[in-house]
Amino acid sequence: MTLRSLHEAGPDFGPSIVTIGNFDGVHAGHRRILRRVVELAKERGAKPCVLTFDPHPATIVAPERAPKLLMTPAQRSAAMHAEGIEDVLILPFDSGFSRMTPEEFCREILSARMQARAVLVGANFRFGGKQAGDVEVLRELGCRYGFDTEIVPGVSVHGRLVSSTAVRRLVAEGAMSRAARYLEQPYALEGAVVRGHGIGSKQTVPTLNLDTAAEVLPARGVYVTRARDLDDGRAWRSVTNIGFRPTFDGDRLAIETFLLDPFDGTDPQRMRIEFLYRLREERKFESPDALKAQIFKDVSRAQTLFRRLAVIGAPRPL
Repeated sequence: MTLRSLHEAGPDFGPSIVTIGNFDGVHAGHRRILRRVVELAKERGAKPCVLTFDPHPATIVAPERAPKLLMTPAQRSAAMHAEGIEDVLILPFDSGFSRMTPEEFCREILSARMQARAVLVGANFRFGGKQAGDVEVLRELGCRYGFDTEIVPGVSVHGRLVSSTAVRRLVAEGAMSRAARYLEQPYALEGAVVRGHGIGSKQTVPTLNLDTAAEVLPARGVYVTRARDLDDGRAWRSVTNIGFRPTFDGDRLAIETFLLDPFDGTDPQRMRIEFLYRLREERKFESPDALKAQIFKDVSRAQTLFRRLAVIGAPRPL
């Protein structure tokens, strides 16, 4: 269950095993903590829970440093539930909350309201007003207020520590294969399917156009993707272009997806695009026919990649 306030959590929330953080992207490091929370909750007969915040605390305490987010709160919650978390408590973060001392946070929220029996965090965890609390403060306060503290080590991929910042950088660079390894699943965009300019269906190939509120977009270019209907689960292999359509002197960023598999039934209204691999940069062609020829080359490369994935096992879907 996803809860949006302490009031929704009610007086009989726990006992619980809790992890705390922003969890943007729900990457491999986050997943290690979530899986340990679930494991420990089973051992102790408690509820596996996540305590997170909306908006991101940086938007209140240091807006100039607030990051663009990889996931909406709803997407984060869904990913956490998929890992076995029972309750996700999303607390509204405001200036009043930002002034709460570490002791007030542990006493009033973790102990009194969540009835925490153990709290699991990463080694760099900070909390409380002006980030006055660290893992040692948490451990000390846990002894005082009745919960254990467990520090879960981070996850490294090819010698590099996985972090939300690193994932944002990889996505912005278009390094989608590496981003997927950090996330343990492909990076994806979700949104409504909208009408395009109609040029593709007339001069090149027909596409589905995505309107997304996502804050972090892959670098402009052409990608091997998977498209998924969010309403009925239909899925297609696909090729997606992110860019300004320079061949047609476009002036607005577009996310256009060409389906490689037969399309049956009604048009999707909402869609998720999972980014697997970047084929090339976007560039201007001398004519629509030249662009169309390149699209078919892109499709051929994408089909080759999908055949290889079928042999080694496709990436885990979102």
